[in-house]
Amino acid sequence: MSEAVSSVGCMDEANGSRHAMDGGDTCGRASDPASSGALTSASSTAWAGLLDEAERLSQLVEALGAVPAAIAEAEAVDWIRGLERVKAACAAAQALQTQALHAMRCAEEAARGVPAADRGRGIAAEVALARRESPSRGSRELGVARALVDDMPCTRDALRRGEISEYKASLMVKETSWLPRQERRAVDALMAGRMAELGNHRLAGEARAHAQRLDPAAAVKHTDRAVNERRVSVRPAPGGMAYLSALLPMKQAVACLANLKRTAATTTGTGQAAERTQDQVMADLLVERVTGQSTADDVPVEVHLVMTDSTLLGEDGMPAWLVGHGPIPAGSTRDAVRDTDADVFIRRLYTEPDTGQLVGMDSRRRGFTGLLRRLIILRDDTCRTPWCDAPVRHIDHATPVREGGATSFDNASGLCVRCNYTKEHRGWTHRVGSGGLEVRTPTGHGYLAATGPLIPSVRPADRTDPPCITPSSASTEPPGLTASRCTSDRHRGKPIPMEAADIQLPPRLPDDPWVPVPHGISLPEAHLALYLAAA
Repeated sequence: MSEAVSSVGCMDEANGSRHAMDGGDTCGRASDPASSGALTSASSTAWAGLLDEAERLSQLVEALGAVPAAIAEAEAVDWIRGLERVKAACAAAQALQTQALHAMRCAEEAARGVPAADRGRGIAAEVALARRESPSRGSRELGVARALVDDMPCTRDALRRGEISEYKASLMVKETSWLPRQERRAVDALMAGRMAELGNHRLAGEARAHAQRLDPAAAVKHTDRAVNERRVSVRPAPGGMAYLSALLPMKQAVACLANLKRTAATTTGTGQAAERTQDQVMADLLVERVTGQSTADDVPVEVHLVMTDSTLLGEDGMPAWLVGHGPIPAGSTRDAVRDTDADVFIRRLYTEPDTGQLVGMDSRRRGFTGLLRRLIILRDDTCRTPWCDAPVRHIDHATPVREGGATSFDNASGLCVRCNYTKEHRGWTHRVGSGGLEVRTPTGHGYLAATGPLIPSVRPADRTDPPCITPSSASTEPPGLTASRCTSDRHRGKPIPMEAADIQLPPRLPDDPWVPVPHGISLPEAHLALYLAAA
């Protein structure tokens, strides 16, 4: 079966290596459709055998789930080593099946006359959903799988035998992603006897050195192309913090760090640090220089913090929610609102008393703009596709307008750019049901992104969540539909208590419901002013 799958891989000999670390969504120059005969001619007996293997996998999962704890230290270590080999072998088998999916889809689309550049679009998203990961991670896994099966047999064999981890295999793919196919296979062969004995850092370094030695010209081009990938990104960190990362050319990155260190050392040495450490001074200098502020704390940008009125005005411990990032401790939220010199605005948001979901509204427009757009972003927090945590960039119709979908709060989805374009591919559907957003892929598999309360509960005593949805034969959901978010996720939790009168809304909220909090007044006074202004 593995030989048949490999024979259908998409080739791009003219452009060198076929598969980069990122699998992308297309086949590139797909192989001749006739080569798919090895797959399509598989006997029914072989397919029956595969079904038997799937059943055995299910039994293996159950057996591993029932493994008792070891009663001796040596036994525990043996289990750890053995299970690590099982994980590696599973990763190799998963790579084989991922490449098989890609090959079969490309062959089927080639037979339908789909242009080579358009074949395989959406496969990375399908892989991501099957693995319960984000689309970007699915794209990387698709690229790794294609490289391992088609270009790096030694690495895949080492993974299959459990000699290396899945991460080591991905390092081999990453460090050779820019090489032409022949040189990539040469590096794979040269490293065959070294992979198991090297650490991750040393493995990556030796593979990179071999690659640069075998093709110096391509190495220079790769370095030049990498400069075009410079960017700045942010991701959440524990404790209400965040990592601000910049991918820069080495010389520029070193120069930035050296300048911050030098200035921070001067500030600390002259007694101007005010009990801050050098690292803290460096962080403050970075914020001040990037934003132009006189001090790092006076953040002038708009930040959406969602919280209950009892969290804002009282001593409730319910965390606030920073849209797109996650929970912030209640006390820290109150301090941030009270102590900042930046302008503070408050907006009332209404939720259903039974579900805690944000109340929606209809619009006659086809575009999601203004307040409606803000409400959708507050509801979805991050991309609504299951397991995709990317920031919301597009607001689009779940049921398209061409199919009668309304431009409404209920029919809207906050999606990242990639997921919004993916749902337009052949065989993909998004539908809004009573439980949330239903995503169905070309293979017929379904996934549910459940919509939950505006602020998830973290109080165990108040937990009233239903368990994760498990479809059965009596279920009203389409077959194969699975719940992607469980009780601990952003999209589930205890509803926010509200009075019934609070949800008696007019058809539209005011166009600009933000109410400023004047400096120098208390939060209760500001709260009263808010309700007077809205009356």
